[in-house]
Amino acid sequence: MSGSAATPRPAFPMRPIGTVRSPYTDSTQVPRGPGAKHEAEGVLEIEPEFEPGLADVEGFSHLIVLWVFDRAEAPSLLATPPTDDRPHGVFATRSPARPNPIGLTVVRLLRREGRRLLVHGLDMLDRTPILDIKPYLSSVPAAELRRGWMAEAEERRARGASEPPGD
Repeated sequence: MSGSAATPRPAFPMRPIGTVRSPYTDSTQVPRGPGAKHEAEGVLEIEPEFEPGLADVEGFSHLIVLWVFDRAEAPSLLATPPTDDRPHGVFATRSPARPNPIGLTVVRLLRREGRRLLVHGLDMLDRTPILDIKPYLSSVPAAELRRGWMAEAEERRARGASEPPGD
C-alpha cells in the first residue's frame, strides 16, 4: 500500500431533524469568553416526521443538541479562543471553524409542546439546523474532570488582573 495517495473517506450524509428558534440572529450576539452565561430561551422545532422520536423526552431535565455551524468560516486547524490569547488545536477548542462544522450544546428542557421543545441555555443562531438530540447523562464525577489549557489561561488572566499596571 502506497502512502502517496490519500484514500477517499466515505461520505456520511445527514439531514436536519429540526431547526432552532433563537433570539440570536448574528454570531456577535452570542455570549462568549470568560464567564459567558447562556441564558437565552428558545425552541427546538422538530420536523413532523421525527415527532415520534420525542416520546418520553420530557422526563429529562437536560438535553444534548447536536447541530450544524451552517454559517461558520472556512475550517482552520488552529483557533485562538476568546478565553485565551494563544492559539490551540481546533479539537481542543469550541471554535465553529472546524473540518466538520458540528456544534454541541447542553440545554435545560423547560417543556415539550408537541414537536416543539422549549429550552433554556441556547448558544445557537436562529434557524440553525439540528442534527440530533440526546438526553444528557453524565457518569464523570466533577472531581475527575480536567479543563486542559483553559485552567492555565484562567490562571494567567487572574494573575494579570491582580498585577499592578506597569509604568
